[in-house]
Amino acid sequence: MTPIEEVNGLPNVLIIGDSISIGYTLPTRALLKEKVNLHRIPTNGGPTTKGLSEIEKWLGNKKWDLIHFNWGLHDLKFMGKDGTNLVPKEKGGVVQVPLADYEKNLEKLVFRMKKSAKQLVWRNTTPIPPGSRARYVGDSIKYNDAAARVMKKHNIPTLDLFTPSKNNMKDWMRKADVHYYPHGSQALAGLVAKDILKRLKK
Repeated sequence: MTPIEEVNGLPNVLIIGDSISIGYTLPTRALLKEKVNLHRIPTNGGPTTKGLSEIEKWLGNKKWDLIHFNWGLHDLKFMGKDGTNLVPKEKGGVVQVPLADYEKNLEKLVFRMKKSAKQLVWRNTTPIPPGSRARYVGDSIKYNDAAARVMKKHNIPTLDLFTPSKNNMKDWMRKADVHYYPHGSQALAGLVAKDILKRLKK
């Protein structure tokens, strides 16, 4: 999360995302060394509601060559009505950001980011393994479907990390947890780095 020292003449790319992106930021940075100034927001991107409150600070005054972004896993998780983190619906938890609000929030965030970037790339939300606490299998798909409508409307390409993560879930992802083993984050980094370079060539 420490701000990087930019190398003059290299494209500036910003990663916005939650702990999944935190996991692949450093290995992606290593893969893109001397090719890209890979920045990331100095925090966990959380739900879209946090994005709306923080986006001006995150974007700053810079004109980004590309913004690689995701929200979803925090929006779809269930919380206590008093704000307690990760309270299952069976114990009275409520979803942090309902699907319809998520879609509206993403629309606002995309509209704002377009003003600060030459290109945007949506990274879809990764899967939820069975047994994950206060998150439910299949909800990533519903939130990704809502996000896909927004991206289609704004002609924004998608980097699909859901499918390879689903196909390699038992190897890359921790059991009953949305997070990844280090080698899983490294695998994601390879896909992210390749995608960023491809987009920057356009």
